[in-house]
Amino acid sequence: MLINYLENFHLMIGNRNFLVYLCAMVKICALASGSNGNCYYIGNSANAVLIDAGISCRQVLSRMAAKNLDPAKVKAVFVSHEHTDHCSGIKVLGKKLGIPVYMTSRTCDRILPDQQATDTQKFAPGDTITIGNLAIHSFLKKHDAAEPCSFRIEHEGISVGVFTDIGLSCNRVHHHLSQCHALFLESNYDEEMLWTGSYPYFLKARISSDYGHLSNHQAMELLRQYHHPALQVVLLSHLSAENNRPEIAVSAFDELRTRFTIEVTDRYAASKVYTVKHAV
Repeated sequence: MLINYLENFHLMIGNRNFLVYLCAMVKICALASGSNGNCYYIGNSANAVLIDAGISCRQVLSRMAAKNLDPAKVKAVFVSHEHTDHCSGIKVLGKKLGIPVYMTSRTCDRILPDQQATDTQKFAPGDTITIGNLAIHSFLKKHDAAEPCSFRIEHEGISVGVFTDIGLSCNRVHHHLSQCHALFLESNYDEEMLWTGSYPYFLKARISSDYGHLSNHQAMELLRQYHHPALQVVLLSHLSAENNRPEIAVSAFDELRTRFTIEVTDRYAASKVYTVKHAV
């Protein structure tokens, strides 16, 4: 029995790709999530990227420091669309860290000149951009912006999705979500709270439209139907301060909470740092 074990171990260490696959891990953290600002950290031991920077550079760095995340690992910022809660901090942050800011051409055209980053790199929706040993897959989504994109970040077979600001899920969302081991998933509003709340009708209609945001129920159904069998953690993101509550959002996912970790992000503080590994 010992001989068989040693023979198998020898075969394993002789296959470097197997060991890399087995040892790969990714750390994720929501530095900010909500209509007052969004910023999501995804990184490994060598490289990291930020998806969106809708809070100030000072806040980004302060929240990273509070979670022992090294800003020197951040090699790029990706902007999902031009709304200020996703891009207001890119100019100062890009300059401070000396890193490029990636966005589509149409998104760039919509961002005010005084918010533009010094080093702006363009990509087309559907492109995969390589940052160090991270692959960032981009794809179009439905939202009321010029060219809104979501992202799936991949490292050694581990995928992390950042899926917020989606009015209606489409086949592209389904395809990329089904490959994810961890997710930042929009759960923006409770339908009853929205429709009985104080917002004017036009705003309620905009939020609930095919180009607005996902409700708790829509997000739950999306996750239930398309989640990866090895999905480990879901961070419910971009919750409305007026039309949702953390306890209401989490309760909408009760039937799924035994399958993977489901937590709510915070608009005023960084989330816990989660480590995503290959299921062995």
